[in-house]
Amino acid sequence: MKFFKEFKEFINKGNVVDMAVGVVIATAFGNITKSLVADIIMPLVGMLTGGVSVSDLKYVLTPAQFDAAGVETVAENAIRYGLFIQFIIDFLIIALAVFVFVKVLNSAKNLRNKEEVVEEAPAPESEPTKEEVLLAEIRDLLKEKK
Repeated sequence: MKFFKEFKEFINKGNVVDMAVGVVIATAFGNITKSLVADIIMPLVGMLTGGVSVSDLKYVLTPAQFDAAGVETVAENAIRYGLFIQFIIDFLIIALAVFVFVKVLNSAKNLRNKEEVVEEAPAPESEPTKEEVLLAEIRDLLKEKK
């Protein structure tokens, strides 16, 4: 029973819930960036490369072999460098999107902190009391005697 009690306390802590929310948001953000790459950017890259999909680029080491019926008997052996290029492009775009997202969040946070600092500005100093004026005069007289 102690195990379940400790588990319940662990689950109810705020940082576990925050982490779960972060995972859900990260998954959604990942889907958005994947769609951006696959559905918007890569078709443009394909258009620039003459309609060739970058992920289809490859260097064939040994071509596929087919029997008389046209059934593939030996699979093609190829270096698929296009997929590698595709993953590099995906990574760079996702990294850029995360960078921009974090930069926007940090800017908003800094703006909020500046507003809080302005609100907490110290009140203007009041006029010195009679005691402070008297002490300042005594200080000045002692300086003159030296």
